[in-house]
Amino acid sequence: MPGPVAPARIDSAEDVVARDAVARLLEEHGPRIFSLALRLCGNRADAEDMVQDVFLQAYRKWHTFRGEADPGTWLYSIAARSCNARMRRKGGTDRRMPAVSQLMPWRETSIAAIPMPSEDGEAAPVKASIRREAEEAVHRAILTLPEPFRVPLILKEMLELPIEQVGAALNIKPETVKTRVHRARLLLRQAMLRRVPQRSAPDPMYDKRVCLDLLKAKLDAMDRGRGFPIGQDVLCERCRAVFAELDLAQSACASMAEGSMPASVRRAILNAIRRERINS
Repeated sequence: MPGPVAPARIDSAEDVVARDAVARLLEEHGPRIFSLALRLCGNRADAEDMVQDVFLQAYRKWHTFRGEADPGTWLYSIAARSCNARMRRKGGTDRRMPAVSQLMPWRETSIAAIPMPSEDGEAAPVKASIRREAEEAVHRAILTLPEPFRVPLILKEMLELPIEQVGAALNIKPETVKTRVHRARLLLRQAMLRRVPQRSAPDPMYDKRVCLDLLKAKLDAMDRGRGFPIGQDVLCERCRAVFAELDLAQSACASMAEGSMPASVRRAILNAIRRERINS
């Protein structure tokens, strides 16, 4: 005779809430987390493992979420810590970052042939063909960044996390995050500049010290997600061009967050959560 049938597990109210909440997070934020993982891991198998780990952690830790922050921001914090853990496990740096002096635009003889912002700082539309070239160049360049620079940049530009939150997730000071993100942006700008149409660079209006201060102010404004605080009429044509290039490179970087999550990956995550419930 068949043995006794084990009673079906009855989910607690807490389990149901966690499962439903994480399912909503998966639907809303899964594609962006998957895009992040692909850029960080470089291959689909590792990316799928990382995404599954992020959502399993979200399920396990849902009881700690107090509703004081946006659930998506909370999820991205988990993703950031997962990135940091993977970086530590790999250990070391895979490449050297060029010196800051090599990333500065002072000696360049050409600039991108793209429209300049309007007088009120509004970005001008860029031709689709140029935008595609910029995106391809930026996407390739990101993969060449050493991980200590690539991870903060992606968390900042793709997940749009504040500098302080990136620092907390990676256990580094906010000023270190800013330094790494700024250098990475300058490198992406150079990589993009080599691929898009160019024109002769005009001479700068100010001396190098003033230009450096303006560049720092621009990078700080990008950190805050705000427009440049100095009017376009104050900037010389060369500075306006460099800042437009930085904006285009940032937009190309942000475009990497676009995309979809394969249905097979979504099913694998939901099945992993289901197994977690059964075994807990």
